[in-house]
Amino acid sequence: MEIKKAFRSQKIVFLKALVVTLIIFNIGVYMGYKLEASRADKINAIYLESEKLLLDQRIQKEAFDIIDLDCDDAIKANIDFADKIFEEALGTIHKYEEANRINDAIIFQHQRFDLLRTLFWINSIKIKEKCNSNYHHIVYFYDYRDPSSEQRGKQNFFSNLLEEIKKEKGDEVMLIPIAGDNELPSIDLLIRQYNITEFPTILIDEKVKITDVKNKRDILKYLG
Repeated sequence: MEIKKAFRSQKIVFLKALVVTLIIFNIGVYMGYKLEASRADKINAIYLESEKLLLDQRIQKEAFDIIDLDCDDAIKANIDFADKIFEEALGTIHKYEEANRINDAIIFQHQRFDLLRTLFWINSIKIKEKCNSNYHHIVYFYDYRDPSSEQRGKQNFFSNLLEEIKKEKGDEVMLIPIAGDNELPSIDLLIRQYNITEFPTILIDEKVKITDVKNKRDILKYLG
């Protein structure tokens, strides 16, 4: 009889522990979901602000065709947007992506940013030609979804060099990071157009491709 009571008591303790464990697990899943949703929402808010600024910039560019606009204003808006892209990539977006790599919502938002940056790049080329400006485009194509450990190390090295160059050169450089493996047809088309066959690749002024660097001088020599 005592053995049965002891067994029943142990069973009750086990069931209580199981219930508590399930409750804690479900709370953890729920909190994780809420945190992921919050990250996606914050990145979406950043995207919408950038989209608004780019739309305004594109309207300025299109207006060149019908009225005589001030190139200084257009170039300044272009530089301001490039700086915003740099700060976003360097700060908030990178932080949220690092905190949650495997997440469809974050990947989707990243695709939107890639398209936005590509649109900015195309628009910036047109403004540069129209206004005969001398700033440089540095487009950095990299593997986002599943880089090998070797790629990841190389990309970190490239990113650090480009960050230093952007800070050093300031308004002279439009630094535009774009993931090359996000399965976006428009970006894939540009990758084929510029014959980019590996990641990471640095494309300078739509002419010079760099896939291997040892120091900043290997990039700076193309910037005049």
